Amino acid sequence: MKSYLPLIIGMTLVTYLPRLIPLALLNNRNINKSLKEFLLYIPYTSLSILIIRGILTAADGMKIVTVIGVGIAAIISYIKGNLVLSVLAGIILSFLTINTLV
Repeated sequence: MKSYLPLIIGMTLVTYLPRLIPLALLNNRNINKSLKEFLLYIPYTSLSILIIRGILTAADGMKIVTVIGVGIAAIISYIKGNLVLSVLAGIILSFLTINTLV
């Protein structure tokens, strides 16, 4: 390939436009309450799908570590309601579990 610039520009447009278009179309418009509730749950659903997929596709020796990390992240998220804190705690506990068990 002679230049990567067209590829980078194309990937930028494909990544950015699906985020920009709905934001531009729905800005300053009244949205139906049920549609608003549906849109509110999409990030949580996407995150849940990624987490469950990560647990199901984890290597055989890593399933327990993955479940422990996700479990502590869920507990801290439920108690504190802080996404960053829960993710960091899940990562740290998974790291500690890997280094002690495996």
